[in-house]
Amino acid sequence: MARPAGVSDDDADSGVGSRATIIDVAAAAGVSRQTVTRAVNGMPGIAAATKERVLAAAEALGYRPSRFGRGLVTGGTHQLGLVVDDLRNPYSPALAAAVLRRAAGRGWNVMLADVGLAGDSDRSVQDLGLQSDVVIGHLGDRAAEWIGLLGPVPVVELDPAGPTVRGGVRFDPAAAVEDLADHLVAVGVEHPVVLDVAGAAGGPSHRGTLVVDALRRRGRAPETVVCSAPSAEAGAIALAGVLAGGRPVDAVVAFNDVVALGALGAGRRAGLDVPGDMRVVGVDGLPLGALVTPTLTTLAVDLDEVAGHAIDLALGMLAGSVPRSGPEAQRTVRHRLLVRGSA
Repeated sequence: MARPAGVSDDDADSGVGSRATIIDVAAAAGVSRQTVTRAVNGMPGIAAATKERVLAAAEALGYRPSRFGRGLVTGGTHQLGLVVDDLRNPYSPALAAAVLRRAAGRGWNVMLADVGLAGDSDRSVQDLGLQSDVVIGHLGDRAAEWIGLLGPVPVVELDPAGPTVRGGVRFDPAAAVEDLADHLVAVGVEHPVVLDVAGAAGGPSHRGTLVVDALRRRGRAPETVVCSAPSAEAGAIALAGVLAGGRPVDAVVAFNDVVALGALGAGRRAGLDVPGDMRVVGVDGLPLGALVTPTLTTLAVDLDEVAGHAIDLALGMLAGSVPRSGPEAQRTVRHRLLVRGSA
C-alpha cells in the first residue's frame, strides 16, 4: 500500500526506542492509515466520532506523528525541546549552554521556547512539543497544563514546583543552606536579611524557607523581604528599602545570584563595605558571580550535571528503558556552598 502524504518511514519505524507506529494506531482504532493521518493532523474529510476514536487510540498508545514526515526538520537528526523562563535572566542562557553541550554530545539538536518572553506561552509550548522528540525545562506552576499541551512526548521538569507529572530533576539546596548558616554564624553575622521571591500560591519560596529556618535554629532572627521579581533591579530596590528603614543589616541571602548582585550594588550605593559591613550571598553559582568585585558567594548548582540527568532521563523515557513517570523517572542535584569574596 502506498504511504499517505505526510507520513514517512519514520512513522513506521522511528529508529529511536520502541514507539507506537501509525499502523498500531490504525489497527487499534479500526481505521486506515490515511484516516489516522487526517485525524492527528487536523485535516478535513473525517467524521467527528471517528477522529475522536483515532485520537483516543493514539493517546493510549503514546503515538506521535513523525516530525520528519511533516517536513519540520531534514535528515535524521533528533530534536530536543528546551523550555526556559526568560533569556534576559543570566540563569537561562547558562542552562541552555549546558543543555546544548550535553545534547550535541549525543547527536541531538536543541530547539528553545522562552515562555517568559513569548506572546502566547501556551502556543509556544505546544509548538515545541510538535517539533521535538523530547522536552525538558522549567515549567513551574503551569507544569500540568503545559504537559497536557505537549501530549505524549517525554517530558522532564527541572526544579519542579511540586509533585511531577512526568520525569523530573529536583534541585536540593538543603545541605548547602545548613553549611551557609554555619558559616554566617561563624563569621559573626547577627542581623541577616533574606531577599526572597514569592513561591507557589504567593507564599515564601522553598529555598527562602530553608534559609530562614536554618538561621532561626542558630539563634538568628532574619527579616524576610519579598522581591517583586527574581531580578537585579528588584533586589536593589528591596535592599534599599530595608536600609532606608534604619534596620541593621550585616548579611543578605538572596533568592538567586541575580538578586544578590542587585543587593551588592544597593549596598555599595548606601556606603556599605562588602564584606566588611555586610555579607552578600546568592543561589545558582552562575559564572558571572566570579566576574564581579568582590566575587559572589553562592549556593552553586552544577548545571552541566542537571543537563546530563535531564537528557539521560528524557532519552531513556523515549527508548522505553525509563518509565515516563514515577520514582524511576526522578533525579536530584544538590547545591554546594561556594564561599567567595562577598562573604
